[in-house]
Amino acid sequence: MHGVSTMRPDVQAAFDAFPEQVRERCLALRALIFDVAADMPEVGQISEELRWGEPAYLTPQTRAGSTIRIGVPKAGGYALFVNCRTRLIEEFRPLAPPDWRFEGTRAVLFRADERPSEAPLALLVRAALSYHLKARARR
Repeated sequence: MHGVSTMRPDVQAAFDAFPEQVRERCLALRALIFDVAADMPEVGQISEELRWGEPAYLTPQTRAGSTIRIGVPKAGGYALFVNCRTRLIEEFRPLAPPDWRFEGTRAVLFRADERPSEAPLALLVRAALSYHLKARARR
Protein backbone atom coordinates (compact mmCIF):
# COMPACT_ATOMS: atom_id res chain seq x y z
CA MET A 1 0.00 0.00 0.00
CA HIS A 2 2.66 2.47 -0.98
CA GLY A 3 0.26 5.08 -2.33
CA VAL A 4 -2.12 5.48 0.63
CA SER A 5 -2.18 8.97 2.05
CA THR A 6 -3.13 10.35 5.44
CA MET A 7 -6.89 10.54 5.86
CA ARG A 8 -8.67 13.84 6.52
CA PRO A 9 -10.75 13.88 9.73
CA ASP A 10 -14.08 14.25 7.88
CA VAL A 11 -13.26 11.30 5.64
CA GLN A 12 -12.17 9.26 8.66
CA ALA A 13 -15.52 10.07 10.28
CA ALA A 14 -17.34 8.79 7.18
CA PHE A 15 -15.41 5.50 7.32
CA ASP A 16 -16.06 5.27 11.06
CA ALA A 17 -19.80 5.68 10.38
CA PHE A 18 -19.86 2.63 8.07
CA PRO A 19 -21.24 -0.54 9.68
CA GLU A 20 -18.46 -2.41 11.45
CA GLN A 21 -18.90 -5.53 9.27
CA VAL A 22 -17.98 -3.58 6.09
CA ARG A 23 -15.58 -0.92 7.38
CA GLU A 24 -12.39 -2.95 6.78
CA ARG A 25 -13.59 -3.93 3.29
CA CYS A 26 -14.25 -0.27 2.47
CA LEU A 27 -10.79 0.67 3.74
CA ALA A 28 -9.36 -2.05 1.48
CA LEU A 29 -11.12 -0.39 -1.49
CA ARG A 30 -9.54 2.91 -0.45
CA ALA A 31 -6.09 1.31 -0.35
CA LEU A 32 -6.65 -0.22 -3.79
CA ILE A 33 -7.58 3.17 -5.26
CA PHE A 34 -4.39 4.74 -3.91
CA ASP A 35 -2.27 1.76 -5.02
CA VAL A 36 -3.63 1.91 -8.57
CA ALA A 37 -3.20 5.69 -8.68
CA ALA A 38 0.43 5.39 -7.51
CA ASP A 39 1.17 3.46 -10.72
CA MET A 40 -0.53 6.11 -12.88
CA PRO A 41 1.57 9.30 -12.75
CA GLU A 42 -0.43 10.72 -15.65
CA VAL A 43 -3.48 11.21 -13.38
CA GLY A 44 -1.60 13.32 -10.84
CA GLN A 45 -2.25 13.51 -7.11
CA ILE A 46 -5.46 11.88 -5.87
CA SER A 47 -7.72 14.05 -3.77
CA GLU A 48 -9.77 12.32 -1.06
CA GLU A 49 -12.93 14.22 -0.20
CA LEU A 50 -16.53 13.67 0.78
CA ARG A 51 -19.24 13.59 -1.89
CA TRP A 52 -22.79 12.87 -0.78
CA GLY A 53 -21.33 12.10 2.65
CA GLU A 54 -19.17 9.28 1.26
CA PRO A 55 -15.42 9.01 0.68
CA ALA A 56 -14.70 10.13 -2.88
CA TYR A 57 -11.54 10.08 -4.98
CA LEU A 58 -10.82 12.70 -7.63
CA THR A 59 -7.98 13.86 -9.88
CA PRO A 60 -8.20 17.67 -9.42
CA GLN A 61 -4.75 18.56 -10.81
CA THR A 62 -5.16 16.84 -14.16
CA ARG A 63 -8.93 16.30 -14.29
CA ALA A 64 -7.98 12.94 -15.81
CA GLY A 65 -10.51 10.85 -13.94
CA SER A 66 -14.13 10.45 -13.10
CA THR A 67 -15.04 10.50 -9.40
CA ILE A 68 -14.95 7.17 -7.55
CA ARG A 69 -16.89 6.78 -4.30
CA ILE A 70 -17.00 4.12 -1.61
CA GLY A 71 -20.27 3.59 0.16
CA VAL A 72 -22.89 1.40 1.74
CA PRO A 73 -25.98 0.81 -0.42
CA LYS A 74 -29.46 0.80 1.11
CA ALA A 75 -29.65 -2.98 0.61
CA GLY A 76 -26.52 -3.46 2.75
CA GLY A 77 -23.03 -4.67 1.99
CA TYR A 78 -20.69 -2.15 0.42
CA ALA A 79 -20.05 -0.72 -3.03
CA LEU A 80 -17.66 1.04 -5.35
CA PHE A 81 -19.56 3.82 -7.12
CA VAL A 82 -18.70 5.66 -10.34
CA ASN A 83 -20.46 8.46 -12.17
CA CYS A 84 -23.62 6.98 -13.68
CA ARG A 85 -23.27 9.17 -16.78
CA THR A 86 -20.09 7.41 -17.80
CA ARG A 87 -19.74 4.10 -19.63
CA LEU A 88 -17.39 2.73 -16.94
CA ILE A 89 -19.70 0.03 -15.57
CA GLU A 90 -20.99 -0.88 -19.01
CA GLU A 91 -17.44 -1.37 -20.31
CA PHE A 92 -16.30 -3.14 -17.13
CA ARG A 93 -19.18 -5.63 -16.86
CA PRO A 94 -17.79 -8.11 -19.45
CA LEU A 95 -14.41 -8.13 -17.63
CA ALA A 96 -15.87 -8.71 -14.18
CA PRO A 97 -16.23 -12.11 -12.55
CA PRO A 98 -19.61 -13.61 -13.48
CA ASP A 99 -20.94 -13.58 -9.91
CA TRP A 100 -20.38 -9.84 -9.34
CA ARG A 101 -23.49 -7.70 -8.94
CA PHE A 102 -24.09 -4.22 -10.35
CA GLU A 103 -26.47 -1.38 -9.72
CA GLY A 104 -27.26 0.01 -13.14
CA THR A 105 -24.44 2.13 -14.52
CA ARG A 106 -23.31 3.42 -11.12
CA ALA A 107 -21.94 0.71 -8.85
CA VAL A 108 -20.37 -2.66 -8.22
CA LEU A 109 -22.07 -4.19 -5.17
CA PHE A 110 -20.56 -6.58 -2.65
CA ARG A 111 -22.01 -8.52 0.28
CA ALA A 112 -20.64 -7.62 3.71
CA ASP A 113 -18.74 -10.94 3.87
CA GLU A 114 -17.43 -10.72 0.31
CA ARG A 115 -13.75 -10.04 -0.39
CA PRO A 116 -13.61 -9.39 -4.13
CA SER A 117 -10.58 -10.15 -6.22
CA GLU A 118 -8.44 -7.03 -6.51
CA ALA A 119 -7.30 -7.59 -10.09
CA PRO A 120 -10.68 -6.94 -11.76
CA LEU A 121 -11.43 -4.05 -9.38
CA ALA A 122 -8.07 -2.50 -10.24
CA LEU A 123 -9.16 -2.48 -13.91
CA LEU A 124 -12.28 -0.50 -13.02
CA VAL A 125 -10.34 1.90 -10.80
CA ARG A 126 -7.72 2.41 -13.52
CA ALA A 127 -10.44 3.11 -16.09
CA ALA A 128 -12.17 5.60 -13.78
CA LEU A 129 -8.96 7.44 -12.88
CA SER A 130 -8.10 7.89 -16.58
CA TYR A 131 -11.64 8.27 -17.95
CA HIS A 132 -11.25 11.85 -19.23
CA LEU A 133 -7.79 11.18 -20.67
CA LYS A 134 -9.34 8.60 -22.98
CA ALA A 135 -12.15 10.97 -23.92
CA ARG A 136 -9.63 13.72 -24.76
CA ALA A 137 -7.62 11.29 -26.89
CA ARG A 138 -10.74 10.45 -28.93
CA ARG A 139 -11.36 14.11 -29.83
